Amino acid sequence: MERFPFPDDLVRAQQEWHDTYRALALPRPRRTTELRRRLLALSVRIHWHPFWSTPPGRTPAARVDLRRRTGGGRRTQGAA
Repeated sequence: MERFPFPDDLVRAQQEWHDTYRALALPRPRRTTELRRRLLALSVRIHWHPFWSTPPGRTPAARVDLRRRTGGGRRTQGAA
């Protein structure tokens, strides 16, 4: 599998997105509105990140690789 040179801020944003999503998925989450707003803001930040306009970022495989690298096995504790 190809390894993409993701910028640190993009990786952190995707990790925070996963953490926030997991916090929302808990039974009866607290601060639901705040978490949904955070998820939306992170989604926008990730979607419009300048990396996606570079040659390595133009492939769909890059987005899949980012999610695979950042989503595995992390636990939430209130999600930022």
